[in-house]
Amino acid sequence: MIVVTGATGNVGQPLVRALAEAGEEVTTISRTPQEPRKAGAPTGTQHRQADLTDTAGLKTAFEGAEALFLLLTGEWLAAGGDPSGILDAARSAGVRRIVHLSSQGVGTHRHSSHIEDAIKRSGLEWTMLRPGGFSSNTFQWAESIRTQRTVTAPFADVALPLIDPSDIAEAAAVTLRETGHGSKTYELTGPAPVSPRQQTAAIAEALGEPVRFVEQSHEEARTQMLRFMPEPVVDATLGILGTPSPAEQRVSPDAEHLLGRPPRTFAAWAARNTAAFR
Repeated sequence: MIVVTGATGNVGQPLVRALAEAGEEVTTISRTPQEPRKAGAPTGTQHRQADLTDTAGLKTAFEGAEALFLLLTGEWLAAGGDPSGILDAARSAGVRRIVHLSSQGVGTHRHSSHIEDAIKRSGLEWTMLRPGGFSSNTFQWAESIRTQRTVTAPFADVALPLIDPSDIAEAAAVTLRETGHGSKTYELTGPAPVSPRQQTAAIAEALGEPVRFVEQSHEEARTQMLRFMPEPVVDATLGILGTPSPAEQRVSPDAEHLLGRPPRTFAAWAARNTAAFR
């Protein structure tokens, strides 16, 4: 059995589908019993209610699992979550290996490595997935595109190789189902860097209508982001978006290696998600 945390998100939902379609026994975990059902969990998957801060409840939820997909939410991270309870519960329940959805920022030292370090010390077999920016981050533009056909964002022409969350999910399914991925770290990117201006153009093409791009200043973007993100996260994010390192702009071969095909382009993601911007 494979346990999936974060099963209702942009990565979790397609991951659960991919595992279920491959015939795997899948258990999803969330704080409430309704979440996976609302998200349309595939028939045959089971759900167990547990909170990532409740070690005893997690041990029960993990019983019978061989592998764990560990996705820790921004809310959990912002609250200073400690992964030791999760790892203790996994070990006690007999889980043998963990695939952790980490971040490219760990490898480039913009983000803390403490969660990866704790997993590596846990004694469990581990695999780290370090995606760069998600194509789905542009959902934050959806309302302004729907109502004004306008995108407002900073760093108009700074390009990063965004990855489709469905590709992350498929790569995760490979590492959960196949052997040979223990003690390996995979950096997951899209096939080519794409700038905010180019992303806007791709969405416009998918819609078949013009969408105007308005460039924000660094300070305007920072002020806006501070309304819903902690200051250290805002500054790190703006650093990546505005002054990325060569490593952050590099296209990694790891996604294609795991998927057996090139990762999807941003334009393909936009074409598949036009309803959000319509």
